Amino acid sequence: MKKLLKTIGDCVVCQPFFEHPCRPIVAADINSKICIIGQAPGRKVQNSGIPWHDKSGENLRRWMGVSEEQFYDASIVAIVPMGFCYPGTGKSGDLPPRKECAPLWHDKILEQMPSVQLTLLIGKYAQDYYLNDKRKSLTDRVREFQSYGPKYFPLPHPSPRNNIWKKKNPWFEAEVIQALQMRIEAII
Repeated sequence: MKKLLKTIGDCVVCQPFFEHPCRPIVAADINSKICIIGQAPGRKVQNSGIPWHDKSGENLRRWMGVSEEQFYDASIVAIVPMGFCYPGTGKSGDLPPRKECAPLWHDKILEQMPSVQLTLLIGKYAQDYYLNDKRKSLTDRVREFQSYGPKYFPLPHPSPRNNIWKKKNPWFEAEVIQALQMRIEAII
């Protein structure tokens, strides 16, 4: 795993598409119990090198019911985004994750984590890649989270930009977050 993470850390496959240097952000351990597959690091995370080290990360840790120490312990939580580097800024926010990372690296990382009991699929990009129901909306997937278990748990992105979505879907905090926290507590 250490050799693989070093190889990923040196990856420059997407460099021709970026105005900034590649800086792959990933965390994994052969003992990881939970795997988080999100979108791609934002500018703040790309600069710090610490995954989910922003307001979205604070929200995600609260949803999961874990401490910052637990979250950043790779033997508990692996962080494997769809795109490992910050994709840049578009007209209405960050660009989508680059499509090169997941096919190039995900299988190699996941096969070295036999202890993963739960994979959180955060956002549409991760869900579209891993779930065989591309016609369903993110909201439907999250509402029907139980049908993807025990392996997967679909979630919306925890960005503060999604506060409007959360207000429109009050069942999310009441039902989904409670179930997520119970599942994670049982694993940890």
